[in-house]
Amino acid sequence: MEKVLIVIGDASETLDTMYPYYRLQEAGFQPVVTAPEKRRYQMVMHEVKAGWTITKEWEGYTIDCDVPFSEVNEEEYAGIMFSGGRAPEYIRYDKDLVRITKHFFATNKPIASVCHGVEIPAYADCVRGRRMATVPKCKFDLEVCGGTFVDEACVVDGNLVSGRTFHDNGHYLGPWIDLLVKARDGVVVV
Repeated sequence: MEKVLIVIGDASETLDTMYPYYRLQEAGFQPVVTAPEKRRYQMVMHEVKAGWTITKEWEGYTIDCDVPFSEVNEEEYAGIMFSGGRAPEYIRYDKDLVRITKHFFATNKPIASVCHGVEIPAYADCVRGRRMATVPKCKFDLEVCGGTFVDEACVVDGNLVSGRTFHDNGHYLGPWIDLLVKARDGVVVV
């Protein structure tokens, strides 16, 4: 069974993380959770409540890291998913995560990103010239690093598939899973 990385940290968004985790299993892939170190992580739930102008956060489920960033051999994985929540703004500076991220862009393997997940490939200098969806408050992070913000539920730019928030899970994850299946079946994606 081919393995796919899901990148998390403390305060990763629960639905951004768990929906792709189970969708990968449904499609016959083994989701592998990677994080700064091997331990249990606290996820959160995000929502902009009626009358609020900023995101409210609650504690969500917990999830165990299968392999820390420093031990990931990126050659072993068919694809990668950058989950959202507040974790990306803290973990994006990890040198091993930058190495891992650059591998997936350089090798054209299927990549998914949602919400704040964009902060990781943006910091790794992988979004230059790429079109992506992200939560609008991360538009600056994407554009200052050379990417183009698109306010749509699913943006496909070659091997890169992105959504704005977990509300887009039903729109962007299917196309990403399709890329993984095509790659597994030997279909060339340009």
